[in-house]
Amino acid sequence: MDKGFFEVPIAVNEPVMDYAPGSPERERVLKAYKEMYNSTVDVPLYINGEDIATGDTETMSPPHDHQHSLGTYHKAKKKHVEQAIDTALEARQKWASMPWENRAAIFLRAAELIAGPYRAKINAATMLGQSKNIYQAEIDAACELIDFLRFNVQFMTEIYSEQPESTSGAWNRLEYRPLEGFVYAITPFNFTAIAGNLPASAALMGNVVIWKPSDSQVYSAKVVLDVFKEAGVPPGVINMVMGDPVMISETLLNSPDFSGLHFTGSTTVFRNLWQQIGNNIHNYKTYPRIVGETGGKDFIVAHKSSNPLQVATAISRGAFEFQGQKCSAASRCYIPKSIWSDVKDYLVGDINSFKMGSPENMDNFITAVIHEGSFDKLAKYIDQAKKDKDAEIIAGGNYDKSKGYFVDPTVIVTSNPKYTTMCTELFGPVVTIYLYEDDAWEETLHLVEETGEYALTGAVFSEDRYALDVAVKILENAAGNFYINDKPTGAVVGQQPFGGARASGTNDKAGSKLNLYRWISPRMVKETFVSPTDYRYPFLG
Repeated sequence: MDKGFFEVPIAVNEPVMDYAPGSPERERVLKAYKEMYNSTVDVPLYINGEDIATGDTETMSPPHDHQHSLGTYHKAKKKHVEQAIDTALEARQKWASMPWENRAAIFLRAAELIAGPYRAKINAATMLGQSKNIYQAEIDAACELIDFLRFNVQFMTEIYSEQPESTSGAWNRLEYRPLEGFVYAITPFNFTAIAGNLPASAALMGNVVIWKPSDSQVYSAKVVLDVFKEAGVPPGVINMVMGDPVMISETLLNSPDFSGLHFTGSTTVFRNLWQQIGNNIHNYKTYPRIVGETGGKDFIVAHKSSNPLQVATAISRGAFEFQGQKCSAASRCYIPKSIWSDVKDYLVGDINSFKMGSPENMDNFITAVIHEGSFDKLAKYIDQAKKDKDAEIIAGGNYDKSKGYFVDPTVIVTSNPKYTTMCTELFGPVVTIYLYEDDAWEETLHLVEETGEYALTGAVFSEDRYALDVAVKILENAAGNFYINDKPTGAVVGQQPFGGARASGTNDKAGSKLNLYRWISPRMVKETFVSPTDYRYPFLG
């Protein structure tokens, strides 16, 4: 075949459609939503290019309408997971040796399928299965996933072009090989884009993947899988299994060919998986790569010079978009007493204007939390706050799961900077605010830095540059994604690589080259053009 140094299309961020009343994109997504709501799907396992129905099924329902069935998904037995390992390793032989431009073309095609014919469907699936309003679905399931696919291809070519120096007598070459075995991708419910990116980024670099989506995201995961299949991902390269997470993880992590974990989810689960990998380390053919993005207890801290309306808007958006179910969501805030009255008025005014209900009604800003377990956890913390003397609920505080898992956006004000909801990740529409004395800026920054175990995102508001400089220094290790005069959510691929440290993960920055480096194993090749014929060096005389 022809050879060449190929240049891929320059990656650009996918424009976000506005879905204004009467717009064609609004009509398309509503049509898809209604069609999908009024039909049911059966989601089998997908192993080696084949659909496998096990007969052991679970029902999928919209969180905002939990008595309604969207269909069922099938759960794997151990033999199916073992089959996925065998077929993935077999597929690796051809996939790893495929010219990189062919892998690039597959995932660039996947991006265009999502941007075009699949856009309404993947957004509607995310609205139905994860209760995202249309804007949250659009920036996630469509735009961010498209961006991951396009930018990762560009990042791959940049990595491949990084080569060592050579001399006239020897040519030094770096080959960027895939990992030697298979990669295990575990993806969360809250972002369809993450569900697509974790298996795709590893596969793009020549790896084979066994993918376990969240039980609460299988509905849109099926659409992602359909896109990959239509784009031309060969059988065995990305395999999808659902079912008992303990059994699936144990089976995969016990394999000597396990070579990498690509994970987004809870801190506790990630730590347990890391421990399992450590316990199995003597069984593996190679040291596995472990990449994880986990929990967060993300902050907004405002200086007395801050604009109260900007601070309130950052809280309204940062804490309550997608019902606070983002790893980056603002869930603890530190506000100086001098501006609190204005911030409070703006914030409560925003919350009182929120409409809540089904995402099919595009007037609704707030929809349901993901499942009953999340609902019950949030209700418990809200009820406790109503009883505690060092806490006061100034907005929200109600909840109802009769039809959907609806929790009102809730604001707790506490006099205790270490109050439980200032420290504990809740993953819902609850934000806790601590008021501090205006002259305690540095003291408060140290408090922010020392509270909790996470370090994912955080935001600082100030019109005083000296105060900002102090904050940037004190909070150096408090957040992997740090925002100045902006909410702590909304990282864009190619602009703000995302990830945190401490208990928030390995900080391998999805949406950048840094993440892709983890899925390659370089080989250094030195070719000498004229080999020496005498072992003697000049110093020997």
